[in-house]
Amino acid sequence: MIPTRQEFLHIGPEGKVAFYLITFLSLAYMGWVFYRKSRFWMKGQPITWTPDYWKGIITYVLAQRKVAGSRPKSGAPMHLLIFYGFLAMFVATTLLAFASYGPIVGLPNFHRGTYYLVYETVFDLLGLLFIFGIVWAAGRRFLLIRRFGYPSPDQEGKLSRNRHNAITHERMDSVALFVLFMLGVTGYLLSAARISNNPQPWDWASVVAYPLAQFAPGLSNQAYVGIWWFHMIWVWGFFIMLPHMRLKHIVVATLTAAGAPEQKMGELQPISLEEVEKTGKIGVAEARDYSRWHLMSLDACMSCGRCTEVCPAYGVGKTLNPKQVVQDIHRAMVVDDSVPARISEEALWACTTCNACVEACPVLIRHVDLIVDARRNLVAEGKLSGTGAVMLRQVASTSNAWGAPANSREDWMKGLAVPLCREGGDFEYLFWVGCAGATDPGAVKTTKAVASLLKQAGVSFACLGKEEACTGDPARRMGDEFTFQDKAQANISVFQKYGVKKVVTACPHCLNTLQNEYGQFGSQMEVWHHTQLLGQLVSEGRLQPASPQPGKVTYHDPCYLARVNNISDAPRSLVGQESNHDSDKSLLAKSLTDPTPIEIFAEPQHKATKTLCCGAGGGRMWMEETPDQRPGNRRAEELLATGAKEVAVACPFCRIMLDASLKQVTQEEIRIVDLAEMLQEANKSK
Repeated sequence: MIPTRQEFLHIGPEGKVAFYLITFLSLAYMGWVFYRKSRFWMKGQPITWTPDYWKGIITYVLAQRKVAGSRPKSGAPMHLLIFYGFLAMFVATTLLAFASYGPIVGLPNFHRGTYYLVYETVFDLLGLLFIFGIVWAAGRRFLLIRRFGYPSPDQEGKLSRNRHNAITHERMDSVALFVLFMLGVTGYLLSAARISNNPQPWDWASVVAYPLAQFAPGLSNQAYVGIWWFHMIWVWGFFIMLPHMRLKHIVVATLTAAGAPEQKMGELQPISLEEVEKTGKIGVAEARDYSRWHLMSLDACMSCGRCTEVCPAYGVGKTLNPKQVVQDIHRAMVVDDSVPARISEEALWACTTCNACVEACPVLIRHVDLIVDARRNLVAEGKLSGTGAVMLRQVASTSNAWGAPANSREDWMKGLAVPLCREGGDFEYLFWVGCAGATDPGAVKTTKAVASLLKQAGVSFACLGKEEACTGDPARRMGDEFTFQDKAQANISVFQKYGVKKVVTACPHCLNTLQNEYGQFGSQMEVWHHTQLLGQLVSEGRLQPASPQPGKVTYHDPCYLARVNNISDAPRSLVGQESNHDSDKSLLAKSLTDPTPIEIFAEPQHKATKTLCCGAGGGRMWMEETPDQRPGNRRAEELLATGAKEVAVACPFCRIMLDASLKQVTQEEIRIVDLAEMLQEANKSK
């Protein structure tokens, strides 16, 4: 006999008709509910990009890249067990359907022989992953409910600030877990019942169901049929309930991943004058002003709270709650309301655009896009006042976020013989100084150190001096898109004038804008952060690495360097520290051969892509804050907790914010220094 199994065992013609009828009805109902949801998505604007469908599905659905990269405490291992266990059940059911209905179109039934034995063994084992993951999730949720209880109606969907795991435990989530658990358990019970009722020599291949069948040998036909229908009730219930629970992300997040834009984390999409003339508005006033993909992503939200958990503004008590922003915009989409009517302006302005929420979100929601698009409309409507508005006027009028005149951009280079582009000499790198690097006293120290090191290493470079203008980064993130575009186009024309091909800058915000956003306007340049170029010079032996005493210095990863642009190994390489935080291939190879890299810096709890924001991004540098709500203070306290007496930075914004915060949280003398200055000190005697 060839190993196989009989489909619809003891299920008569009437039973088959009922099975197909109820199955199709439940699937039709599920499809109808999702269709109704899709009508809200279609109210949005057509997408302007061509998605790479398979790349999105493979990367974010099948490979679970976002979840797999999460911290273990976030429940990532548990979710992976559930997902891959559920995927195994789906694949098993699909293969069985192909085998069962293939003969209708002339295909052979391959569900037999060796294939059948392998099928039974593999999927019987994989099903255990699913059940184990469900039990894990239920236990975790039970402990949270026991500790915090269910939220009251006025708190539903909101987070208590002392709940750092940020899990929202609603009653329907417990129902969903129970339904999933019963799907898995009744599936095993059905297999065991089949083996007990109709034993075959090859039943040993069902390594889980076979032992279960031994507890009830000789099961009657009626009992088997009852278990069969009992299992199907849970299957149909799952189909019907799916679109009404947060489990709907199984479907919606797959669609979101498939249609995701090829957009870098630090990149914001431009607005054209043609769009403004067509719509009569700038930015988002109503939910329908977002793209259809963005509206669809709102329905993919699981309310897991990971975005809120990592938000620096929320962490210090501000009104911004990224999860609530998503839910409020979703509500505005459903009831066709305005975004400002749902989200307070205070919450929108609190965002530092650090992208911690975007990095943490497992379903690819781009919170920063949502917030900045709403800011654009507020700025266009004249609803920004105070120091933030002053900064925008200064960028527009002086091309400097601090309002300094253009000629002052050359003050730092007096007596240093720094080459200028307008002098006509050849150069390999344009040294982009930035507004902070030419204006702020602390940042000027970094600028001088970088110029000195480049000259010492024999690097051919030049500066623009008074021809350099603000990249427009703070204006764009504040919501003034057209001031940004004006500065971008002016700078690009200067780049073209001097044939700039490579740029090095000490400002991660300038790096991000030049590298990820100027390409929207035709710029094509290779952009380096100063730690990357200096690290290369160290590796080539053209500069000596800094050599601080291990544990005496801590390093703060800037958001726009580490998280947004995945550069966290290069800064550490300047002190000879090897790590495996980012995608640098040479350092990755080293980490594979040396699994225990030497740590020179006293590393804080949050580092690399998980760094804590200093609070400067998104234009917040120029906005007033109450002393007890400064993200920089929280970060300063964490850096001090390492026991280090010196804080190394690689961003002028971070330097300014942390310098103020360190003075506020401690009376102890703590030195704050850029990595370039540390390197300069190590190379003075060379």
